Amino acid sequence: MVYAIVRAGGRQEKVSVGDLVTLDRVAGESGSTIELPALLLVDGDKVTSDSKTLANVKVSAEIVEDLRGPKISIMKYKNKTGYKKRQGFRAELTTVKITGIDA
Repeated sequence: MVYAIVRAGGRQEKVSVGDLVTLDRVAGESGSTIELPALLLVDGDKVTSDSKTLANVKVSAEIVEDLRGPKISIMKYKNKTGYKKRQGFRAELTTVKITGIDA
């Protein structure tokens, strides 16, 4: 089994070929290809973590769709002062499909 740990959107994700992964918004159109930097590569019993070797590893992914995350409600309130503030947030996300891990 071959899988890699990649850095994407400030987080680290474990990916293998064929996986659908949701990341922070990535620039590009649906169907375009992006490269993700690998931090660790596992190929059966062989584990690669050397930065010089990982510089040659290509993890390619195809953008499937752009979407938005669930609504997060933020409510701030201070007792006895009349202060109330309501705010909402929805994260901009991108779903990608891992198409290849080339060592």
